[in-house]
Amino acid sequence: MTNGALKKVFDRLPEGVFVFDDKLRVKFTNAAFRRSFSENVKKRGTLKAVLACTETDACGMGAKCGYCAFLRAMRAAIADNCEQTETLQTSVRRGGQTDKLSVRIRILPVDESGKLFVGLTDGTYQTEMEREMLSAKQMQQRLLPAGKSMGGVPYSYMYIPCFDVGGDLPDVYELNGQTYGVLADVSGKGVSAGMLSAFVKAGFDRKQPDLAKALTQLNTKFNELGQDERSYITVAAVRIDKAAQTLKYTSAGHNAPILLKNSLGINEIESPAPPVSNWMPDYVYSERELPFDKGDILALVTDGVTECMNAKGELFGIERTESVLAQSRGAEDFIGKLKSALQVFSGGRFSDDITAIAFDL
Repeated sequence: MTNGALKKVFDRLPEGVFVFDDKLRVKFTNAAFRRSFSENVKKRGTLKAVLACTETDACGMGAKCGYCAFLRAMRAAIADNCEQTETLQTSVRRGGQTDKLSVRIRILPVDESGKLFVGLTDGTYQTEMEREMLSAKQMQQRLLPAGKSMGGVPYSYMYIPCFDVGGDLPDVYELNGQTYGVLADVSGKGVSAGMLSAFVKAGFDRKQPDLAKALTQLNTKFNELGQDERSYITVAAVRIDKAAQTLKYTSAGHNAPILLKNSLGINEIESPAPPVSNWMPDYVYSERELPFDKGDILALVTDGVTECMNAKGELFGIERTESVLAQSRGAEDFIGKLKSALQVFSGGRFSDDITAIAFDL
């Protein structure tokens, strides 16, 4: 096998591979190694070059070099001319950011001369995946509402994904001087759920003033995805007209009711309708209207709140959620108290995404 063919084989491996000599000169790095440590690495050269190290002095001569775990492991392999296996904590640069990563490295002499060594960074592929998950998490965070007031209506929310990437999506925006709130909960958890939540963000028409039409259009778009029957999205959406003191709302299978606290106490706003899915592809959603008074609190919660479970297997339930709302002075107070109550109830262990939005009407 030629050197070129051998390099192609190495480039197909998911583990990082690098070859260096007794002078600490790196002769070769495979594609997985280069992807994992920086987009700016070189295929060969000094260790500083292949790790895209920012040390200003020559490789091995800088003040930070004594802390370089790769350098220490390579020097140990050269000194003893034998296999070295360690788990190293190292810093890598990618996308303009520096990450602290844990990498298991195994270094073996190529022959008895002690002139050439091969290093295998087992777990580099996993490290790369972890970094991609971090990137997905950061992207999802940017989809979350940014402020504490929209259209003159103060609001507060909490979003606690049970994994790095969650399937809930809270959204608050303004259109034609009115405040809109949308809370979606997609089936499943993790990456697939995160992709569906991104679909909701892109597919829900923020320029459509009629919530029922926006939800019907979302259902049509979802059916174009060709998902199986296990995939679905529950949605609760509201439109707050502060001037007219009216609330318009629609929902799609959202099993946690929208709650309204007013002078009469708690009002559960029911709007039975199927979730966004391929179960009823031609379903047309409807919009309803409800008046509100100054001082009312409107709350939207996902089933992660009501189905939060304690050590005894008991559910937090809608009754406890209503009790927290009844004791709250406003939207921010409700969200803070609800978060504390859920953490105490569950012992801080959540098996589903926990999301809620509250508005001061």
